[in-house]
Amino acid sequence: MTSPDSSAAAEPTPDPVRSDAERTRGAAACDADSVHDLVDAVRRYRNAEGAMRGQSRDSMHLGKTDMTALRSMLRAGQAGQPLNAAALSRELGISSAATTVLVDRLEQSGHAERRPSATDGRVIEVWPTATTENEVRSTMGTMHERMMRIAAALPPEDSSTIHRFLGALGQAMTELDFPATGPADPPA
Repeated sequence: MTSPDSSAAAEPTPDPVRSDAERTRGAAACDADSVHDLVDAVRRYRNAEGAMRGQSRDSMHLGKTDMTALRSMLRAGQAGQPLNAAALSRELGISSAATTVLVDRLEQSGHAERRPSATDGRVIEVWPTATTENEVRSTMGTMHERMMRIAAALPPEDSSTIHRFLGALGQAMTELDFPATGPADPPA
């Protein structure tokens, strides 16, 4: 019989039957579940972000490269470093011929325009049109505001931990080495 003073929330005493190794395996299994849940949360976020970006592209009737080009143009314009076709080509990692086709397509659809550079009249810069800029900013602005609101609600120590985690995750992805693939050897 327990005394009235004993507490139901008392610290559990270590189980003498379970070895240290068993307790460590139990903690590792719990940690493995936490790691799995965290990686799964990252995947769910990436899927949600990808779906949102896809909906944004669809609403503007743009392909993925087209939208990426527009976002690059917006960032460059904000930074005071507007892109010319060569810089856009490097930014997107596509050929100059593909960039010309892309800019022509964006221009014909009313999403981008070519303008002479304000600093060097020989250079032609590529800018999103005002309508497209407003449309992209409205969609991305809403997403950015929601992200800022969620981030601002985090305690500083959580924010710091998440910052380190995402930085390390990004670095790990950047440093990935994929094996070179080529055509299969012809059958002998």
